[in-house]
Amino acid sequence: VAAAYLARAGLQTLVLERRSMLGGAAVTEEIVPGFKFSRFAYLAGLLRPTIISELDLHRHGLVYLPRTPSSFTPSPVNGDGRSLILGASAEEDAASIAQFSAADAAAYPEYEAFLGQCRDLVTPLLDSPPPNPLEAHASIIERARAVSTLSTMVRAGFRHKDAVVPFYELFTAPAAHVLDRWFEGEVLKATLATDAVIGAIVSPNSAGSAYVLLHHVMGEAAGRQGVWAYCKGGMGAVSDAIGAAAKEAGAELVTGATVAEIKCDSSGKASAVQMSDGRLLRARRAVLSNANPHHTFLDLINPAAATLPPAFAKHVAHADYSCGAFKINLALSGLPNFACMPSSPDGAPGPQHRGTIHFASSMAAMDIAYLEAARGIPATRPVVEMTIPSSLDDSIAPPGQHVCQLFVQYAPYELDPACGSWADEAFKQRFVDRVLDVIEQYAPGFRSLILGIDVISPLDLERILGLHKGNIFHGSLALHQLAYARPVPGWSSHRTPMRGLYLCGAGTHPGGGVMGAAGRNTARIVLADLGVPFR
Repeated sequence: VAAAYLARAGLQTLVLERRSMLGGAAVTEEIVPGFKFSRFAYLAGLLRPTIISELDLHRHGLVYLPRTPSSFTPSPVNGDGRSLILGASAEEDAASIAQFSAADAAAYPEYEAFLGQCRDLVTPLLDSPPPNPLEAHASIIERARAVSTLSTMVRAGFRHKDAVVPFYELFTAPAAHVLDRWFEGEVLKATLATDAVIGAIVSPNSAGSAYVLLHHVMGEAAGRQGVWAYCKGGMGAVSDAIGAAAKEAGAELVTGATVAEIKCDSSGKASAVQMSDGRLLRARRAVLSNANPHHTFLDLINPAAATLPPAFAKHVAHADYSCGAFKINLALSGLPNFACMPSSPDGAPGPQHRGTIHFASSMAAMDIAYLEAARGIPATRPVVEMTIPSSLDDSIAPPGQHVCQLFVQYAPYELDPACGSWADEAFKQRFVDRVLDVIEQYAPGFRSLILGIDVISPLDLERILGLHKGNIFHGSLALHQLAYARPVPGWSSHRTPMRGLYLCGAGTHPGGGVMGAAGRNTARIVLADLGVPFR
């Protein structure tokens, strides 16, 4: 994203990608012949609308496939046969929730309206670094932009003044505290609580987990707020479209290119990158790193050649990278058949297959899984979310067959040695079996549908993508690592202690997800520092 904007502004721009394909975690890979997996990131909706518009990504091939409904929570084989379906329409949401609680059905629209108000309070912060008119290195234009962002937030605060104090509580409270006050039905609360713990080793009972409930309404696809989508052709379509826009603007994109070191000149300014094959590529204007802060500062910078401030380096070294994400990609011969809502006899996808399928039984069960992970033990009863993008996209699997994606928690990177190791394939397979056991409780015979499997542990995330400790957000999104403290307090403007080196990835504000905001924001900062107009 940053490269596209820098090239549009007329800068000679070179992108170096270590893997054989562009996109980092937003890629499509054909691991099983005929089946195209969104191998890592798997849902679209966070990509900023301004980026889609300015880079004309739809012209470059980006096609969203909005999901209706957005979620399905089945009951197990030995359950009561009910299921919860959300995101079809307000009337259908109410009817589905009312099966469990009439009071919850009445409260749900108010809850969504409240989260919508909170979204309006947060959104101005996404399209610029955290506003700081007193930033030491800021240009006049940047200071003016910060004042404008603050003014927009103040206006949003006045517009939603009744939500400001509850918003503060949402930002600091445990998710369970908030959900228990709004709702009484455990199925609804467990479904919503999965948003609060996604990609993190936290419990719904952990302070600060509630703000991630905003994830439920932050998606936007096809001009509709609160909507998440699949991408036609898989998540690689996002990266392909951005890459096409960058190339059209004049950027050069090189894959299979591993950077070994970021070099600085005698004045301490970033001036080149040393490649793993020995080549030295010089940078006349700037170097941008989309790697996580730990890799950028502690692996790619030689402390003998470039000294980082000790406090800065220590903060980077001790940042929280706990995550617990585990991904399983499956090629299926057919659709899972849920006991509480059987599949159509003709094999056509139904509403139970189109959205995110939640297998969380209760917030209490999620808390037990978290407590195990906090001790370095993979969850005995994993928290599993399933998506089947081929239910809407017929381009990623053979006719009648399907791509199935399982996002699983809690699988800590740092394991109790007495428990096992992710490097042990047998240990990894035992955890996969636990995940499949959970699904079998809801869709008997699921295992018999599996034609091929791709398993990605936290260690695999680190080895394949360079994600430190397998953290999918380049550092946890805990409150102490957000906004002005991301990646390091005092360095939230994408600049770094090495002059001419900028961070443009998820380890900076506003954080992780296939959003693109950090790249666009960094480009604006770089261009402001160089005195080049942004366009």
